[in-house]
Amino acid sequence: MHSGSVGAIKLSSGNNNNNRKSKVKLSHRSKSMGPPPATTSSQPKVVTGDHGYILEDVPHLTDYIPHLPTYPNPLQDNPAYAVVKQYFVDMDDTVAQQIVVHANSPRGTHFRRAGPRQKVYFKSEDVHACIVTCGGLCPGLNTVIREIVASLHDMYGVTRIEGIEGGYRGFYSRNTIQLTPKKVNGIHKRGGTIIGTSRGGYDNNKIVSSIQDRGINQVYIIGGDGTQKGASAIYEEVRRRGLQVAVVGIPKTIDNDIPVIDKSFGFDTAVEEAQRAIDAAHVEAESNENCIGLVKLMGRNSGFIAMYATLASRDVDCCLIPESPFYLEGPGGLFEYIEKRIKENGHMVIVVAEGAGQDLVAESLRTNDNKDASGNKLLNDVGLWLSQKIKDHFKKHPEMEFNLKYIDPTYMIRAVPSNASDNVYSTLLAQSAVHGAMAGHTGFIVGPVHGRECYLPFYRITEKQNKVVITDRMWARMLSSTNQPSFLSTKDIIESIMDEAPPTQLLDDQGAQNGSVAKETTVC
Repeated sequence: MHSGSVGAIKLSSGNNNNNRKSKVKLSHRSKSMGPPPATTSSQPKVVTGDHGYILEDVPHLTDYIPHLPTYPNPLQDNPAYAVVKQYFVDMDDTVAQQIVVHANSPRGTHFRRAGPRQKVYFKSEDVHACIVTCGGLCPGLNTVIREIVASLHDMYGVTRIEGIEGGYRGFYSRNTIQLTPKKVNGIHKRGGTIIGTSRGGYDNNKIVSSIQDRGINQVYIIGGDGTQKGASAIYEEVRRRGLQVAVVGIPKTIDNDIPVIDKSFGFDTAVEEAQRAIDAAHVEAESNENCIGLVKLMGRNSGFIAMYATLASRDVDCCLIPESPFYLEGPGGLFEYIEKRIKENGHMVIVVAEGAGQDLVAESLRTNDNKDASGNKLLNDVGLWLSQKIKDHFKKHPEMEFNLKYIDPTYMIRAVPSNASDNVYSTLLAQSAVHGAMAGHTGFIVGPVHGRECYLPFYRITEKQNKVVITDRMWARMLSSTNQPSFLSTKDIIESIMDEAPPTQLLDDQGAQNGSVAKETTVC
């Protein structure tokens, strides 16, 4: 294992010579020696090796523009890094996707470890970088912007950095903002994004033509899964045109629904702010007779904010999330549980994620499946709906006095500055993104896997969403904290296991040698 890189695994032994050749089989890698034809498109770069080793590699500019010159990394002359031993990441370092395995398990899937390389593929004076933010707000956006600018300028000596105003449409319909260290100084202490954001406005041909016309050669795209799908298409078009442009994605989602990576930036801040709303609801509920404090939190398809805020608070009696169905009436239903808790404690706190119970709300309100500019389904307000349903229920039981206090902190949570933890995390993301672009990597997103920053191909985070696994110990911990019923039948649990634990492809020794999948193991 590489010295100073616990958790990272080398592809092969050898000197830290920045050699891009590895001693394993490389599949689907372009070997053309000239400019790509107009129909050229990228395919997944997969490396297979002995003992079930798989590397899901990220594209490189030399995949379609061979014989690009390299230059010494400017960090070699940066006094700030002179005392750091082995600062440059070995090209053979990888990070395992799964670290909890059986003794005889194959080595499984790995990702390229992030960090600076000894050689770069851009001269500092030739770099013309741009940054764009898309989608909803999230704590840490300004920190990522600030640190991309700081990394480019202070580490690599880049001076031409632009901010694209107002999301994707800003590439072809808005002015740009010149970003300098002075311009971005202190913005990490503010919420929002100084370059603006929006949903929609995606036009791949116009965007890439704008990139080409402006002479931009590094594009940093900050956004959620929909934004990163667009970033992937931008990379494909850039590649088709044979442009020396590095396209880098920094995943952003306050809901923490990006798969593979440990978490998304802004999530810790969101949980911290959500806990404040829960504390307020608890104070209200505790101070009034037979009172229910109801808090609606963000979580369109994933209930991580609600679950973690509930665990952090320890004052919540019931947490409802999209991944765990519930019902209102009848034995074992929500109303029965509410009555039980009110009789026992005289008060109750309920946390509901915005995407929870949408099937019940739609059935009750008979609403249509409308969508926003990003193509996301417009959700019904489950908080207001549940408040009214609870009120209607207690009207049928006038013998039981009842109060309800409803709190919706949605925009307060996402508009605040990031906390200390997210500021540090956003800094690591930004620096890793810049290191990857300067090293010639493209068509990738950056994020931590088991605490180590990695480069992942776009398709790994756009193929599905990260969701709470209700058969996992973390959900069990939350249930033990609230003492709520699961609201699930045995049939629901079995279906949940099948949905949440897709087959994991692993290779045995023979399959690895042939580069083919030999067996499947379902991980629960």
